[in-house]
Amino acid sequence: MSDTIDQTLRAILSDVLGLKPGQAAGFTADTGLFGHLPELDSMAVAGLLTEIEDRLGIVIEDDEVDGELLETYGGLLSFCQKKLG
Repeated sequence: MSDTIDQTLRAILSDVLGLKPGQAAGFTADTGLFGHLPELDSMAVAGLLTEIEDRLGIVIEDDEVDGELLETYGGLLSFCQKKLG
């Protein structure tokens, strides 16, 4: 299950942010997202979160969205895994 979430999340990041082919595949838990990826700016955050909700079938509450959520790939993956837990 967690492998599926990981693959789906990488695909979402690639699709929404228009990353180079294979770029998301190289992400580690420590890969910085917001503030590190120029493609992930404040305008892209809403689209990214909406796509995560749609594809993973979860609801992300406004109070769950903070700087930490999008700080690293590992943090975002962990959040999604807990939501589906």
